[in-house]
Amino acid sequence: MYRWCTDEVEPHDRFDYWREVRSKGLFGVTAELERERRADFYGEFSLRQFGGAGLVELKASHYTVERSTSDIACAPSDSICVYQQLGSGGWFGGMRGSDFSIANGSFATSHTDLPYRTLPLGEGGFHLRILKIPVSSIPAQDKRMRELSPRTFNDPSLAPLLGACFADLDEVAAADDGANGAQASLVQASLVQALAHLALIERGIMRPGSRLGQAALRTARLSQARRLIARHLQNPDLAPAMVADLLGVSLRHLHMLFEAAEKSFSQTVTDERLKQSRRLMREAPERLIADIATACGFESLATYYRVFNAAYGMAPGDFRAQGFEGH
Repeated sequence: MYRWCTDEVEPHDRFDYWREVRSKGLFGVTAELERERRADFYGEFSLRQFGGAGLVELKASHYTVERSTSDIACAPSDSICVYQQLGSGGWFGGMRGSDFSIANGSFATSHTDLPYRTLPLGEGGFHLRILKIPVSSIPAQDKRMRELSPRTFNDPSLAPLLGACFADLDEVAAADDGANGAQASLVQASLVQALAHLALIERGIMRPGSRLGQAALRTARLSQARRLIARHLQNPDLAPAMVADLLGVSLRHLHMLFEAAEKSFSQTVTDERLKQSRRLMREAPERLIADIATACGFESLATYYRVFNAAYGMAPGDFRAQGFEGH
């Protein structure tokens, strides 16, 4: 992952550098800010590459951004963008269709080579993720993909699926230590394709019942199911029926999702509970192991010891004593 922030530049040069090198040179956009406000400008971003796709997380103080026809001519991209708004909100305008605002936690899509203007709402500045996926890497080829002017997602049922895929993409990238690089790359590619196809479903370019549409929905629902499991670990009654109900699918459909996954539903629950218990042991070394077992949803201390020992070949107390963070 590549990270950069304006702290690496002298204060009086920060916005000019951001505008000329980062905004125009890297992102292909024009950045503007009143001269009297430039001394206080701050910006940072990270960039991860997933094959041909790139995931940018950007935070910056208030300024305006434009992707003009001349910017597009100088730096064409021919990609689909999926935006996840994380900050106080943003405004888009200057393109075909009406202007719109995007609230915190919401999503939007666009094709990169259509003009637009954007700025953050409020003084909190920008905070958003942008997944840029080259059109050439998307299996579903349709000329309408190049006509996607910026627009928010209007289907509320898709937002949790998008959020789960973005969160999994972050976690897989952070956990990729090289030892399981090939598997991580496959998971990343699956998540990127799912996000691209969910965007096309929302814009009416792909049918949800098509082969690619169904595959995208399966990937996203599995991601969301895992998120729901992690959110309800403390509940000892956590069961497939409960997660299926929260996910809005049938129990049979939930089982089908996990049948195609690396781990079954019960294995996923146990693995998440064990991972959570390890985190708690590291973060709260004074906390009783019995309390940790209960907090992670194990039905008894004996069950926790048995499962932990089977997974790691040692008791929880030995793990804590050794500071064993490698597992």
